[in-house]
Order: sequence, then C-alpha cells, then structure tokens
Amino acid sequence: MPTDTAPAHVLVLGLGYSGRHLAALLHAHGVACSGTVRDPASAPEDGLLRHRLVAGESISAGLCEAIRTAEAIVCAVPPDAEGDPALRLLTDALSDSPALRWVGYLSSTAVYADRAGGWVNETSTADATDETALKRLHAEQQWQALAQARGIASAMFRLPGLYGRGRNALVQLAQGKARQVVRPGQVFNRLHVEDLASGLLAAMQPAEGQALYLLSDDEPAPSQDVLAYAAMLSGLPLPAAQAWDAPEVAASLRRFYSSNKRIDGRATRAALQWQPRFTTYREGLDDAWAHGDGRPALR
Repeated sequence: MPTDTAPAHVLVLGLGYSGRHLAALLHAHGVACSGTVRDPASAPEDGLLRHRLVAGESISAGLCEAIRTAEAIVCAVPPDAEGDPALRLLTDALSDSPALRWVGYLSSTAVYADRAGGWVNETSTADATDETALKRLHAEQQWQALAQARGIASAMFRLPGLYGRGRNALVQLAQGKARQVVRPGQVFNRLHVEDLASGLLAAMQPAEGQALYLLSDDEPAPSQDVLAYAAMLSGLPLPAAQAWDAPEVAASLRRFYSSNKRIDGRATRAALQWQPRFTTYREGLDDAWAHGDGRPALR
C-alpha cells in the first residue's frame, strides 16, 4: 500500500471506535490527525486532539483551524433523518476550506436489500428502502454533493459489521452479553477495524474522482459459527440458541437477520491495492484472544 502521497493532515469527524483506529494508523505513518467528539472531557487519554462538535454551539477556533488545514476529511458520524448531522454543522466552514482535496464517508452495506444469500459488489443497486438505509443514502448524497461543488475527490465506504480487539464475540461471551440468534442459511461479512483503517489510508492516496468502495473480509459466515469459534478459544459456554424470529428477539435484531447477502469487494481491492490482514473472523478472534480479550480479569 503506497503512503508517499498521503495527506499531511486528516480530520476525522467522529473519533469513536473506527475513528480512533484510523487516527492511530495515520500517526504511525507520520500523518497529522485530529477529530471531533461530543465531549472531549470523557475521551480516552491517548494524545489525540479532539474538538467538541455539538448542535447549537459555535465551532471552536481549534476546529476552524483543523478544517482550514485538513487535506482530507473522514466522517464516521451516524446519520439522522436529515442526513449527516456533522456535515450539516460544518457546511459553511467546509465550503471554502483551502487545503481540502478529499472527503470520505463511512456508510453501510445495509443500503442493499436482501439478496437471499446472493452477492453484492460495487456496481449493485442500493435498493434497500428501510429507514436505516435511506438515512445512509441521504448522507452519502450530501457528501458527494459537497465534493462535486468543491471539485474535489470523494469516496463512499459501504461497510459490513466492524469488530476488533475489545469489541468482538470473545468480549460478549465474557461479559455474558452474547446472543446466539440463528436463522438457517443466513450469512454476512465482517471487517476488522484495523483493516478498515488501512483501507481508508489506501483510499486517500492518490485520491481522484467520485469513488465507491466495499471493504470486507473473505468469508461470509453465520453469526453462530463466529460465536462457536469464540467459545472454543475461550472455553466459555455458548448461550442457548434462539430463532431469529422468536418474540423475545428485539425488532432491530430481527431486521438485521432478515437480510442475507455476501460482499464481493474484488474491484475495491484492485483499485486500492489493498488486502485485509484479517481475512476471516478466525484470524480476527485469534488476534483478540492473544491480546487478552475473553480472559478473566486479573484480581
């Protein structure tokens, strides 16, 4: 993956789980990075420069300067009914930010309707019509419109479920929060958060045109297989299996299991010269287990 054309300064809107991993990778490559949060006081003490961004408040001088000097912006803020709330707050500031040459938005493969186990790729129609999908599509369109108005590059990243150290089936089992929800034949892809970060960095260099990328692992798999592998690693018991359409399963979870599709991101990999380090959930869980996830806390 080339890094000699990486931007000098990246602003991450939403320094949550994915944003923090991207920032760490950028710093490792010598790229300056800062980001936004709702409450900097409650953020981890990891040395990242965080700017407060909240509706109804004026933009701080520090955030204005970050916008002025950022060559690339990545947005990881969830959408609302009106699209992207972060972009809505920053539209005026971004309209004439002098250094900006690329924007990226973290969207979701939820924009694709159920394929009954079939494949989606970069040319597939985003045909889901539920509220979650429409919010994502609206936010995508807003970022694309900004890029087109500015004459800069943009990239939309339609992502599957993210996991990594500290957020995975091992942790869920250890905390007693795991659910073994089963829908026969249902599979989905995943993406390790560190692979997301490396894919984002690859997409920034060189950055041209209006791109759409599908970053994912190599193995669409049932959720019960992932949970069973985590139980095997940890020795923790599996929770009882539940049918996906059982009355006690939350409506939001039933909606997730109602969609069954596989991701074919070969065109993305070729375009970015990128490959995931964690090609399946097994490599990702092995790494998490090796770093202490799922183990009893030392007393």
